[in-house]
Amino acid sequence: MKKERTLEQKFQVNFQFKVLFTHNIFDVENTILQKLLSENALNTSKALVVVDSGVKQAHPTLFQAIQAYFKYYAKSMSLQGDILEIPGGEASKNDESLIKTILDKVNQFGIDRHSYVIAIGGGAVLDAVGFAAAIAHRGVRHIRIPTTVLSQNDSGIGVKNGINTYGKKNFTGCFANPYAVINDASFLSTLDDRDWRAGIAEAIKVALIKDADFFEWIEMEADALANRDMEAMDELIYRCADLHMQHIRTSGDAFEQGSSRPLDFGHWAAHKLEQLSNFSLRHGEAVAIGIALDSAYSHLKGHLDQSSLNRILNLMVKLGFELHHPELSNQVLQGLEEFREHLGGQLTIMLLNAIGNGFEVHEMDKEIVLEAMNYVKHYSAQKLEV
Repeated sequence: MKKERTLEQKFQVNFQFKVLFTHNIFDVENTILQKLLSENALNTSKALVVVDSGVKQAHPTLFQAIQAYFKYYAKSMSLQGDILEIPGGEASKNDESLIKTILDKVNQFGIDRHSYVIAIGGGAVLDAVGFAAAIAHRGVRHIRIPTTVLSQNDSGIGVKNGINTYGKKNFTGCFANPYAVINDASFLSTLDDRDWRAGIAEAIKVALIKDADFFEWIEMEADALANRDMEAMDELIYRCADLHMQHIRTSGDAFEQGSSRPLDFGHWAAHKLEQLSNFSLRHGEAVAIGIALDSAYSHLKGHLDQSSLNRILNLMVKLGFELHHPELSNQVLQGLEEFREHLGGQLTIMLLNAIGNGFEVHEMDKEIVLEAMNYVKHYSAQKLEV
């Protein structure tokens, strides 16, 4: 009788990437991108550039600036083919054919694992391009240049990439860290008020579960942020990005093999609301509603005191968020099951027992969730009457 035998392997891989903060990345006097593409390069570095169509529209001279930048540094870096323009927003994640288009370009221009795919755009475009870069040659070097508040302080700096399939957000995707992230504040100047505001929701989220001092800072700077003060926004993005990077580094589960996802506070409802609204809601707008809902739920369950709940809701209203949406109904409860499936089997929801202190639960009382929806609805109605 043959003996049963087992071979077991355990190894660690160090992942490292930088988040760089600058202005006017494609000014030829700004050498950040040139240095990134040149470090450790034996030959001229090849790069494929993909741009969010909304960014091109807001910055009509962007393509010329990119081409001029590559021409200026032609000895060390080479732009491959025409700049590829793809739709911005969730459209980029809802169209699987765009992944094939990017892969076709990678193949056509011989983009290898020592070449670069550079994505310039909002979080959805970065997600889609990052996914394509991760599956080409099992991973080519990917540089993200986020252009929205939300992508600069949250979605653009993580290790997640994906697209929406089967009617579910991020159903198809992977974990793959970028080679680098470059946050260029000059892109924020052309954002409309909705996009400027939407990214602040992610800063409120991470402050609520990790850093009470940061939440208090946002309260103090709320007027400046609402009035598009760039200095305040620069600080908010830096502090929010720092907290996200700390979490990736210290969570012990950067690739989310378990079911704990603290940074998804408020997101189970947000993802469903985006879908139910046919993505007319910005991600950050949906997250703000999700934060309001889960904060109200935390209070109704006896975990969060009334004063803290009032501070949370009042801050978001002061910043201009609408905390209720017509789709915030019992249909949103389907999001709990979809979230459980996305987590890998066990439902894990982050709640609050204080500002700056989150804790996890593995079940949600659906009757109290509905009660929390009504609470937020009535609160919003009262604020509109004032």
